[in-house]
Amino acid sequence: MSGGGSSAPGRFADYFVICGLDTETGLEPDELSGENFEQTPLRRTFKSKVLARYPENVEWNPFDQDAVGMLCMPKGLAFKTQADSRDPQFHSFIITREDGSRTFGFSLTFYEEVTSKQICSAMQTLYHMHNAEYDILHIPPTNDKETCSSIEDCNGTSVSKLQRFNSYDISRDTLYVSKCICLITPMSFMKACKKVLEQLHQAVTSPQPPPLPLESYIYNILYEVPLPPAGRSLKFSGVYGPIICQRPSTSELPLFDFPVKEVFELLGVENVVQLFTCALLEFQILLYSQHYQRLMTVAETITALMFPFQWQHVYVPILPASLLHFLDAPVPYLMGLHSNGLDDRSKLELPQEANLCFVDVDNHFIELPEDLPQFPNKLEFIQEISEILMAFGIPPEGNLHCSESASKMKNLRACDIVSDKRNGNIAGSPLNSYELLKENETIARLQALVKRTGVSLEKLEVREETSSNKDLKVQCDEEEFRVYQLNIQIREVFANRFTQMFADYEVFVIQPSQDKESWFTNREQMQNFDKASFLSDQPEPYLPFLSRFLETQMFASFIDNKIMCHDEDDKDPVLRVFDSRVDKIRLLNVRTPTLRTSMYQKCTTIDEAEKAIELRLVKIDHTAVHPHLLDMKIGQGKYELGFFPKLQSDVLSIGPASNKWTKRNAPAQWRRKDRQKQHTEHLRLDNDQREKYIQEARNLGSTIRQPKLSNLSPSVIAQTNWKFVEGLLKECRNKTKRMLVEKMGREAVELGHGEVNITGVEENTLIASLCDLLERIWSHGLQVKQGKSALWSHLLHYQENRQRKPTSGSFSTSGVLLDSERRKSDASPAMSPLRISLIQDMRHIQNIGEIKTDVGKARAWVRLSMEKKLLSRHLKQLLSDLELTKKLYKRYAFLRCDDEKEQFLYHLLSFNAVDYFCFTNVFTTILIPYHILIVPSKKLGGSMFTANPWICISGELSETGVLQIPRNILEMTFECQNLGKLTTVQIGHDNSGLYAKWLVEYVMVRNEITGHTYKFPCGRWLGKGMDDGSLERILVGELLTSHTEADERQCRTPPLQQSPSMIRRFVTISPNNKPKLNTGQIQEAIGEAVNGIVKHFHKPEKERGSLTLLLCGESGLVSALEQVFQHGFKSPRLFKNVFIWDFLEKAQTHYETLDQNEIIPEENWQTRARSFCRFVTAINNTPRNIGKDGKFQMLVCLGARDHLLHHWIALLADCPITAQMYEDIALIKDHTLVNSLIRVLQTLQEFNITLEASLVKGIDI
Repeated sequence: MSGGGSSAPGRFADYFVICGLDTETGLEPDELSGENFEQTPLRRTFKSKVLARYPENVEWNPFDQDAVGMLCMPKGLAFKTQADSRDPQFHSFIITREDGSRTFGFSLTFYEEVTSKQICSAMQTLYHMHNAEYDILHIPPTNDKETCSSIEDCNGTSVSKLQRFNSYDISRDTLYVSKCICLITPMSFMKACKKVLEQLHQAVTSPQPPPLPLESYIYNILYEVPLPPAGRSLKFSGVYGPIICQRPSTSELPLFDFPVKEVFELLGVENVVQLFTCALLEFQILLYSQHYQRLMTVAETITALMFPFQWQHVYVPILPASLLHFLDAPVPYLMGLHSNGLDDRSKLELPQEANLCFVDVDNHFIELPEDLPQFPNKLEFIQEISEILMAFGIPPEGNLHCSESASKMKNLRACDIVSDKRNGNIAGSPLNSYELLKENETIARLQALVKRTGVSLEKLEVREETSSNKDLKVQCDEEEFRVYQLNIQIREVFANRFTQMFADYEVFVIQPSQDKESWFTNREQMQNFDKASFLSDQPEPYLPFLSRFLETQMFASFIDNKIMCHDEDDKDPVLRVFDSRVDKIRLLNVRTPTLRTSMYQKCTTIDEAEKAIELRLVKIDHTAVHPHLLDMKIGQGKYELGFFPKLQSDVLSIGPASNKWTKRNAPAQWRRKDRQKQHTEHLRLDNDQREKYIQEARNLGSTIRQPKLSNLSPSVIAQTNWKFVEGLLKECRNKTKRMLVEKMGREAVELGHGEVNITGVEENTLIASLCDLLERIWSHGLQVKQGKSALWSHLLHYQENRQRKPTSGSFSTSGVLLDSERRKSDASPAMSPLRISLIQDMRHIQNIGEIKTDVGKARAWVRLSMEKKLLSRHLKQLLSDLELTKKLYKRYAFLRCDDEKEQFLYHLLSFNAVDYFCFTNVFTTILIPYHILIVPSKKLGGSMFTANPWICISGELSETGVLQIPRNILEMTFECQNLGKLTTVQIGHDNSGLYAKWLVEYVMVRNEITGHTYKFPCGRWLGKGMDDGSLERILVGELLTSHTEADERQCRTPPLQQSPSMIRRFVTISPNNKPKLNTGQIQEAIGEAVNGIVKHFHKPEKERGSLTLLLCGESGLVSALEQVFQHGFKSPRLFKNVFIWDFLEKAQTHYETLDQNEIIPEENWQTRARSFCRFVTAINNTPRNIGKDGKFQMLVCLGARDHLLHHWIALLADCPITAQMYEDIALIKDHTLVNSLIRVLQTLQEFNITLEASLVKGIDI
């Protein structure tokens, strides 16, 4: 706690507070708590005040009047009459200060009779007014909805109309008002504080006065009861009985005192694990319940189970009614909202639901955000938790009744139910309780599950037996001990998941090279964890969860903490515990290596942890001073039965002069170091310098941990929202930067080779988190929303507006596709450009049947816009409709802060520097229209062409199959399932008609949704007797970038390689003027081609580009080997072309004749020759009409696949045919050169090359 933690004495409680009705100021309606006036006066809320606090102030924990007042009685004062139930209600709360430190509050609310005549008559007057208004509004009030609802108001008792109006009558009814007593403490000892308050309340309401005045007990708890030091237990006296609390040592899991059991009973295991996953991924979480204590229990349990990680964002387990505007906070939050029990979920207007996890605690129901990844090993994890719950008699799917009949089912005590079922047959032994569970059909399913995993039921019974024998020695009651046991068992199982998952995390922590100071200042630019390497070690099924988890702030802060604490001494306590556990696991794994497998490791630390707690409870370490009479005047300390008195502040405001009570009983070793440590250990305070640094360094918009619970003037609200706006902008800057570094930073864009891809999982994670950020920005300050996605809702409004006023020509979107249809007869060979249109992109998304929800549509639209490099432009256009933005957003919304909005769009613009395929790669099954343009050579009689052409397009995902092209149509659009990135086009014709010769320059194919256009150069003839006599060719494509972009940005990743044909075209049309390369250049070309393939395989699988390009592209392996075989090739006559394939066929015939005559030198040689002949024959026999160069290409690809190329080169170099067909200077005749070529090709041995189907169609070897 920021002001001198060391001076804070280790006292159990800091303040005792009384809140309630201030009779001086009378009834003040609490306008902030919602619309009051339709309610009957008894149902309205009135302002409560802090009536007294003891002591007045403590310097190490300054009293925050507003916060305490709001959280003690979050709904203000409540009035009841003698007809209503008036049970006292207990709840706890948390106050988070700006530096992140916390104080805990525990309050007990009960009802006291109103003695002030003025208040009673004021209430009567309010009723008269209400009734009069009601009469006016509802002239025929018979059978009206309002009447029904008000009957519920009066607690379900059916009331005549008359009574309904006079539900408070001063002469007949007694009026009661709520009051609360509250303890403010530095640590969360929930059970102990609850007992203290209940016993104090009991003292006031029981007919016998307590043994001592109340002041004695309160003085005792404030000044004489110390905080138990770490690893110790403490016993002190309440009004009626001893109270015990115990605190874990520094090597155990941190203090946590809420009943985990209740959370599992309320929600069930499955829901708890899902909620836990949402919290770990920092979604917005909203808990909803009519019980404040339930909100608190669920929130605290979920955050405690995250050990060793800590929730870094807004944390308000109880959101006071006056702070409802805080729900549109555009940051991750964990908040609890009080429901009045009448309205259902549909009445709740939530500003944003795109990434919201909504938990209706009372109704066992949870609404999850879309595409929530599975927690690793979820099924085995749930199974392990369920076994523990069953051993404690809790059904794993939760107690569905615990909301309606909470009192009856409070602790599913086996005996109660058994006696119910068997009429008085009391169950004693655990066996019976198991019998009972067997009858419960919900358990039957589990039993099956348990059997499958091989847990015998005996084990469960043994557990019961052992624990029940121990109970004799423990100093707290059995029920309480079982709560401790269950808590620690469940927490150990959860903690074990993280120790297993991150057992070797330290290896991947990137230690800063510079000193700490400069590390802090550049914190945001630094990567502190090698995510890619860590993920590459993880089992595949973990990736969707882990890749997102590594991006969270809780993970970043955890790693920052790790970097900050080199030496054991200044290690964060949480980290120390975690690291010691990880070390143990690593020791075990040396013997039995299970790291990095997805084998499920069950928790083994339970018994040890349970033992530690039990030892503390068996032997209490310390007993505090008993309450004693104080130095009070005679007559003080008397009180009236049923009323909590105003206490004597003179006695309670100052503690004992020398704190002699505490000192006398505290063993000496507590005092020194523990004093300083008490406040840091397990309080999770960020009070030392280090934590402050980390907070400052990492304030990615998370400056606000809890809204200021002060006077909520518009200026305070504005300031809060301003902080949010700044935070959002900062987050946007960091996200875009992170995504670009991820895209471009790998090996400085692979030193300019090809395009860079980041792994699919990571890219998806980053884009999903960008979509989340956009949804948060779009829901900040939102007034009007349809559906769950704020962004999609805005887009729909925009679409609607545009359709209403289609006059403005620039926005009309009709004719986008027709346009390209019309241009078929056009002579120029260019494709008409796709029109840029936001509305058209929306329509594409709306036409995808697979996407059902608004959130899904918004995400798909963002992905599509990213892929088209139009995200910034589209959003700018969307926001340019200022009228619409004004209509949809409040003044303080991010989207109405002009400067920030401009900067935000500018950050998004930077995505245009890289190529994303985040739409194409995700929506793999949708239908996409493709537009094809074939450009034949104009010079050489293309118009006379008579044959029927066909085309087949292949992509990374699938291929089209053969499409027949109508004759003389060179441009067409067709629809087929998403092909992914396009790789090859096969084009050919059926050789029919008089003039079946076709010279094709190139083919263009465009994806009509994403606008990606690919060019497939050809430049060769298709026709018998022309060129190499080929009727079909395989073309390799490259992605074109549009000109507008090329102007806009200077730097671009180098283009993909093109189809090799442009060079080969010279080679074969007139062999005399081919570009002659010398042997050095040829060797270099081979080296580069092989190097490209080697590099390809060294990249992570998801980052690899197209292997087809590396084989058949312009500087690919095929073209390099072609150069080898063309070097020194004799060309016999001027007009007859000779192809490499002719040479290879001759070589084949040579070997086959040798084989028949059986004169082959050695066996090794023989197998090589046979394999060579087999391949050449197979290629020659293929039904496809590929030409001689096509056949050569096929042979090289197959040889590379089967690792035979180097054998064949060796074979051919020694072949007599080579001597005939090559000149003496030929590379293939130079032994040293051939040997180095063979060595280079041998490096391909180790790679498993798989060929694209289009390359080897029609061949099965």
